[in-house]
Amino acid sequence: MAAAAAAAADALSKLSIDDLASAAPNLHKNLSLLSPDQVELAKMLLDLNQAHLFEHWPEPGVDDDGKRAFFEQVSRLNASYPGGLASYITTAQELLADSKAGKNPYDGFSPSVPSGEILNFGDENFIQFENAGVREARKAAFVLVAGGLGERLGYNGIKVALPLESTTGTCFLQHYIESILALQDASCRLSQGEGPTEIPLAIMTSDDTHSRTTKLLEDNAYFGMKPSQVKMMKQEKVACLDDNDARLAVDPNNKFQIQTKPHGHGDVHSLLYSTGLLKEWHAAGRKWVLFFQDTNGLLFKAVPSALGVSAIKEYHVNSLAVPRKAKEAIGGITKLTHKDGRSMVINVEYNQLDPLLRASGYPDGDVNNETGYSPFPGNINQLIFEIGHYLEELSKTGGSIKEFVNPKYKDSTKTAFKSSTRLECMMQDYPKTLPPSARVGFTVMEAWLAYAPVKNNPEDAAKVPKGNPYHSATSGEMAIYRANSLILREAGVKVDDPVQDVFNGQEVDVWPRIAWSPKWGLTFSDIKSKVNGNCSITGRSTIAIKGQSIFLQDLALDGALVIDAVDNAEVKVGGTVHNAGWTIEKVDYKDTSVPEEVRIRGFKMIKVEQLEKTYNEPGKYSLSP
Repeated sequence: MAAAAAAAADALSKLSIDDLASAAPNLHKNLSLLSPDQVELAKMLLDLNQAHLFEHWPEPGVDDDGKRAFFEQVSRLNASYPGGLASYITTAQELLADSKAGKNPYDGFSPSVPSGEILNFGDENFIQFENAGVREARKAAFVLVAGGLGERLGYNGIKVALPLESTTGTCFLQHYIESILALQDASCRLSQGEGPTEIPLAIMTSDDTHSRTTKLLEDNAYFGMKPSQVKMMKQEKVACLDDNDARLAVDPNNKFQIQTKPHGHGDVHSLLYSTGLLKEWHAAGRKWVLFFQDTNGLLFKAVPSALGVSAIKEYHVNSLAVPRKAKEAIGGITKLTHKDGRSMVINVEYNQLDPLLRASGYPDGDVNNETGYSPFPGNINQLIFEIGHYLEELSKTGGSIKEFVNPKYKDSTKTAFKSSTRLECMMQDYPKTLPPSARVGFTVMEAWLAYAPVKNNPEDAAKVPKGNPYHSATSGEMAIYRANSLILREAGVKVDDPVQDVFNGQEVDVWPRIAWSPKWGLTFSDIKSKVNGNCSITGRSTIAIKGQSIFLQDLALDGALVIDAVDNAEVKVGGTVHNAGWTIEKVDYKDTSVPEEVRIRGFKMIKVEQLEKTYNEPGKYSLSP
């Protein structure tokens, strides 16, 4: 103990803290507990005007474990933030000063519509981009941002464990992994001997989701992916701020802990850099990294063509987007040009875009053009980066992203907060630091094909104004059936029109319940090649296709059909299938006798009767009732 105290005292003297006793007398009394490294952290905190953190420290011998735990936390917070706590606090002071002064982050910038690619599903251009994207896929890596729980949905599990639809019960994480494996398989077949053969998946988790995501993977044998292909990156939280001076907030439940909150999904960039994953992927000959979020069940219908756009247009950054109505509550992808000549293409939040346009010579602000949509496409936070350029930029920044702060002030004086705040960052803000020479573009696809996030609970979704998307588990599932129905229609299948119904207070179109595994229908070309003759599906029907080589030939479906086949089993399905099928039974979201993942949808499937066939052996088969 004496030796430790002497070492600490020696470190303090070297660090020139002669007035420690007066600056932080309670800390001074407890010097014997600290290692030299911890003394350096203490000195840094005092230099940053954080002496209040030690005001409540008792005499040595009282709560010593708590004091040690405090410095262990400070060490983690310091190590996990690019530039350490000193950088975090300095940045916070600058941003809080700007916030108090009401500074406009876009002051001096003029908005304009950036250049990008607008795709129409199923046309020749779309198919060309899709095929190019499949060819490139083996040179890609995927990054799933999965730090959130489903509490906002009325679901207490991790969001990636939610079923994306009830027909097969496939959860989001399984669907994502099976989609990546289908891309991997198709890409390797197209471009034999050209580069890597496995597509890696990195998953950014948080304290809330890390262990449960790992367990979900391990319990399900990684859904068919090799464990070595999956890398987990846990995001740390950041310190909370109590006031405009960026004084760190003490945890109200533990005086020996700094209060922390999530920093935002922008941390994914610093994690990819600090873990060395990005360098590893680049060294292995990978060219692309694709970022996606946890509950958009349509995303992989858009990935091949968007990746093809990145490859053909040679974009450094490509944002997936959907058409947006003027003033719709979704950010708009915008080119901003400063009066000093610099420019950037970034997401501008909808509540900032309209006033920015009005202040820049557009008297009507954000308005729809002749297409019926705003010329500024809607950002859906699915991004594709070219790895070489991305790594070069992160080598300069360490992965730090332009941050923002959003304090809730007690009153108009802006001198006190209602509760502590913190710095936040978003992954789509990465282009803010790019030079004007960076090739930043976007790819627009229709929302029915690319975007149906599940993020609102039934109660909140029911309050959404009519005509606006619900973004609930109900609408998310119905969007999958809609997309699959429209894709099959484009491929030549006669699919009945939907009927309208109300579940959990949400009026939705109910299409035939059509579901397929990614390896059956990865691209539109795949699907067209597997549908022949005169096929039809009635509105009350359900079909689940699980297998790579299942072909529909003159199939007339009126009921339920489930086909499951191993990869080397070729199955031709035709004729008339008629049975009682599956019915949809309404469920109230308040009914606690029903599992959460069911009641948040407002319905469940009742399997009355179906034709179900499984083919476990390779070979050629025909199913024609």
